[in-house]
Amino acid sequence: MAPRGLSAEEKRVKLLEIFHETKDFFQLKELEKLGPKMKGIVSQSVKEVLQSLVDDGLVQMDKIGSSNFFWSFPSQRGAMMQARLKSVKDTQASHRSQLDELRAAVATEKASRPESDERARMLDQLASLKKERAQLETELATYGACDPAKVEEKKRAIVLAKEAAVRWTGTCFRLLSRWG
Repeated sequence: MAPRGLSAEEKRVKLLEIFHETKDFFQLKELEKLGPKMKGIVSQSVKEVLQSLVDDGLVQMDKIGSSNFFWSFPSQRGAMMQARLKSVKDTQASHRSQLDELRAAVATEKASRPESDERARMLDQLASLKKERAQLETELATYGACDPAKVEEKKRAIVLAKEAAVRWTGTCFRLLSRWG
């Protein structure tokens, strides 16, 4: 069986290795020449792989004059990872403090609302009233077509449509009588 070409991820790794091994900056044409020679990457796929690395922030690109220069240094990835780690830790700390605040708020609310028979009865009454309200709203929705406000609105719309039809019919007859 003949050897297969490189996968997209292997091409990305090998192209990134070119940058890290040489510690230099390149133009696209230079990379299209170096890719097949150094790492066995097909020159037609270098541009696509390079663009995916730029999109992911692993390779930097800058336009100087009419040329695009690409570069990536090994320390750059470590710095990027450190910055990401710091932002994740900050987010985690803020979430933890928010969680602690919410737990404290829940504890104070529970303390201010001790369990009693009257409270349980009122909660049951609230639940039954919510259920009754939902049933009444569904019943009201079924009678929506008979709603007096909607009926009145439809009557007004019919009157307006009739007036518009009469107006246009009159205009058409005037035009026909003028030229007919």
